Amino acid sequence: MSSTPVKILVPGNHLMVGLVGQQDELLRLVESAYPGTRIHVRGNEIDIEGDEAEQVGKLFTELVSLLEKGHTLDATNLGRSIDMVREDERPSEVLTAEILRSSKGRSVRPKTSGQKRYSDAIRENIITIGIGPAGTGKSYLAVALAVQALQAKHVSRIILTRPAVEAGERLGFLPGDIMAKVDPYLRPLYDALYDMMEEGASRLMERGTIEVAPLAFMRGRTLNNSFIILDEAQNTTPEQMKMFLTRIGFGSKVVITGDVTQIDLAGGKSGLVGLEDILKDIDGLAFVRLGPRDVVRHRIVQDIVSAYERSAK
Repeated sequence: MSSTPVKILVPGNHLMVGLVGQQDELLRLVESAYPGTRIHVRGNEIDIEGDEAEQVGKLFTELVSLLEKGHTLDATNLGRSIDMVREDERPSEVLTAEILRSSKGRSVRPKTSGQKRYSDAIRENIITIGIGPAGTGKSYLAVALAVQALQAKHVSRIILTRPAVEAGERLGFLPGDIMAKVDPYLRPLYDALYDMMEEGASRLMERGTIEVAPLAFMRGRTLNNSFIILDEAQNTTPEQMKMFLTRIGFGSKVVITGDVTQIDLAGGKSGLVGLEDILKDIDGLAFVRLGPRDVVRHRIVQDIVSAYERSAK
């Protein structure tokens, strides 16, 4: 790292409060992240000295760009921005990329560089396989992109599916027909859908434009002009995975999500494990791996995921 002092001129005093935070709380967070760097703020000038002055200068430049684009800074997205700059990534490109504006008027955006790679891969490929721990937004972003594709008329329907790994004895004790029995397993997909579309989701489900079904219902079908999401794919068998992948018809897009550290199959082999070795040379198919840095739940979830990864190694 260069020790050359860096000066940042913030274009307008009105951006300074958003940049340093109330009572300089955001400035203090930057200082604690770069303890060997000295940061001096005078008016709309920021002078930076120390071994990591150049990187801190890049960080402030990115933060100013975010503010100019209407983004609000807080401790959470500042922490993510620091992580991105350390990896030579640009928060101003990642955090401002809108995927969908929900029915509540809230923007759905990637919150990490890994999430942006994932959403870009889904747009650019026929099949995208997202593998990563809980809380990385695999299912939520996939549903957002499915809704966006439906609204843009790129597809004529959305199909959400996942394996019901307890489809034997224990499910039999639940009341109702097969859909009522598998409903608890599909609930996370329902939640994401209703979060983005509210009442509109119910109408589209009644018309069959949005279909939510267990994986077993996919056998024997050819799925054309559809956006298909297979969630919790780590709980498919290799035979189920092959069956699902060979359902894909013309004009369709597929997203497969899973976490290979949470396989619930009783003694069986997961259809997600080893899949990359089988499919790695196929054009139009991408694997995206998300990690602890991409967890967007409470910070402690990121720490828990990292702890389990260290234990596994």
